[in-house]
Amino acid sequence: MEMQPLSEVEKLALKKVKIFRQSLLRYILRAMLASMFIGFGVIVAFKTGNYFYLEHSPFAYPMAALTFGSAIILIAYAGGDLFTGNTFYYTYTALRRKMAWSEVTKLWISSYVGNILGAVLFAFIIYTTGLYEESSVNGFLLSVVEKKMQVPTVELFFRAILCNWLVCLAFFIPLGLQGDGPKMFSMILFVFCFFISGYEHSIANMCTFAIALVLNHPGTISWAGVIHNLIPVTIGNLFGGSLLMAWMYYFVNKPFLDEYKE
Repeated sequence: MEMQPLSEVEKLALKKVKIFRQSLLRYILRAMLASMFIGFGVIVAFKTGNYFYLEHSPFAYPMAALTFGSAIILIAYAGGDLFTGNTFYYTYTALRRKMAWSEVTKLWISSYVGNILGAVLFAFIIYTTGLYEESSVNGFLLSVVEKKMQVPTVELFFRAILCNWLVCLAFFIPLGLQGDGPKMFSMILFVFCFFISGYEHSIANMCTFAIALVLNHPGTISWAGVIHNLIPVTIGNLFGGSLLMAWMYYFVNKPFLDEYKE
């Protein structure tokens, strides 16, 4: 049964709420950390995939998907506050009547703003390193960003629903496992699944877009493309985390929730 992991979700949400109530600045900084950790994953993934991309190898995307798992390990073990995970944590806790919906909305907005700020700061730092100046290095990243900005809105929305369903599972399932090894393996596996499937993650996208925009990029990569992608992807991520994870697990376990004792 999912009782023990769900209890951990509730505890984690209430810890996050406590930080938010004590200091908005600390909460925003934690959200910035999360997107910067994703930024590390983006760099590792696209630098790795680029070696295969230059050779026109079909392993470019699988290798990028595999190495991107470093991002979720950083968030899970080094801290951080990610909007996409919060759509699950806060919705479930509100359904349990442990926090107000008005506060849920404030927390979602605060974590999203912090994630944006972190993505922008990380992109600036990457720009100053000069690591992506050569076209031979940034080709794979720019090609993926260009495609993401051209996907139809409806497709982006449903890809985002599936994405955050998997991402929330990547955080949820390890809560019921023993030992860091199995936990990290399951996290990396689920992140690999969402990446290789071509689903859309709003925070990973904003980090990738921010990096692409500070590089010498083609005209097909633009702020209009960022908005075209992020609006439906953010809404889809919200649906995936709040409905398919939070509401679903709350509803199917409702008869047992009040009886559960740790």
